Amino acid sequence: MLNLNSFDASRYPLWLMVGLLMASSQLASAAQASIDRPFIGAADIVVRALESSAITIKERADTDRFVILYAEGEAQQSVAITLFALPQQSDRMTVTVNSASPADQHFDHQLLQVEAFNPLSSVKDRLAYAVIKDALDKGTLAPGQTVIEATSGNTGIALAMVCAVMGHPFVATMAESFSVERRKIMRALGAKVILTPAAERGSGMVKRAEELAAKHNWFLTRQFENPANPAYHANTTGPEILRDFAGERLDYWVSGWGTGGTLSGAGRVMKAARPDLKVVATEPEQAALLSGGDWSPHKIQGWTPDFIPSVLDREVADMIVTINDEESMANALKIAQQEGIFTGISGGATLTAALKVADQAEAGSVILAMLPDTAERYMSTPLFADINEGSDDEWLDSL
Repeated sequence: MLNLNSFDASRYPLWLMVGLLMASSQLASAAQASIDRPFIGAADIVVRALESSAITIKERADTDRFVILYAEGEAQQSVAITLFALPQQSDRMTVTVNSASPADQHFDHQLLQVEAFNPLSSVKDRLAYAVIKDALDKGTLAPGQTVIEATSGNTGIALAMVCAVMGHPFVATMAESFSVERRKIMRALGAKVILTPAAERGSGMVKRAEELAAKHNWFLTRQFENPANPAYHANTTGPEILRDFAGERLDYWVSGWGTGGTLSGAGRVMKAARPDLKVVATEPEQAALLSGGDWSPHKIQGWTPDFIPSVLDREVADMIVTINDEESMANALKIAQQEGIFTGISGGATLTAALKVADQAEAGSVILAMLPDTAERYMSTPLFADINEGSDDEWLDSL
C-alpha cells in the first residue's frame, strides 16, 4: 500500500523499485484509473517513477491485461519489464469454500475474505497504511521520525513495510509469547523489536511503547485508539465487500477482533448499506471480553488483548460466537489441506465461528468470514506442532 504519487524512485535499484510498485494494492486508486482498465493508469505512474530515476522508457506495449515496458538505464543496460494487470483488491479477496463447508450447506454459500492477498499478507496492512498516511497528512509525523507501536506481529510487520517505503525507522514492542517468525520478518524489513514479558500481557507491551515514545520523541501510532484505523476499513474493506456482493445475497459477516478496527469500521458501513446483514463478532472462549468473561492466555495471536480497545464499537456486532484454540487450529489445517487456503490460527478461528453460524442459519444463507493472515508466520506455534519435519518414509513404505 504505497503512495505512488510521492514515491521516490531514485532510492531504489530498478528491479526493487518495480517490485515495490507492483506489490502495492493501491495501484489503481493511486493512479485514479478507469474501472475498465484499472492497471493502465497505474502503469503511467510506474513510467514516471522510472523516468525520474534517469531510466529511459524506450518502448511501451499496452493491452487490457498487461503492460510491457522496454527500459534502458544509465549504463545503457536494457530490460523488459512486464506489469501484469492485478485485479482490484475486492476482486481477489473473496473465495468460495468447497469441501470444508458443512455437509448440509451448498458450497457456494460459505465464502472467505482472504486478507493474506495484501502486500505483507495480513489485514493489518490496511491499518498500517491508514495510520501513517493520516499522520503524514495531519503533519503529526515528521519526515524521518521514528515510528513505534505495540503489536502481536501483524501490525508491526505491516508498519515495518510502510515505514521502510516512506523513510521512517520503526520500532515494535511485542510480548515475548508471540511467534519468533514475526520478530524476524520485522527485523528483515529493517525494524527493531523490543520484547516485553508475557506475564505483562498486551497492556504491558502498550505501556512499554508509550514509555519509549515519550522518552525518545518517537511517533506512537496508537492502533488501539486511533480513529484512522476503523475509518480506513469504513472507506475500503466495507465498500469492497459491498461491491463484491452487489445484487447478491449476504446474510452474515463474521470477524474476530484485535484492535476492533475491521469489525467496527467495515461492519458499520455494511450494516448501514444492508440493514438485514448480521455482523458476527468472534472471540476466544478463554478471553471472551465482549461476552462479559474474564481474560486468560489463548493461542490466537492478534486477537483479544487483555482490554477492550477504544476504537472497537460494541454496538456493531449483532451476535458473538466464542471458539477455542483447538478447534481453531484444527480448522486452519483443514482448510489448508482441503481448500489450499493457508491461513493462521485466527483464520481458523473465524472459519470455526462461521461454521457454527452455518449450523443454525436458515438454509441457503450466505456467510462471509474474514481470514486475517497467512499461516507462514505461525511455523513455531502449536499450529504446526504435529507437522512432520523429516522424511515421510513410513508413509512411503506403506504403499
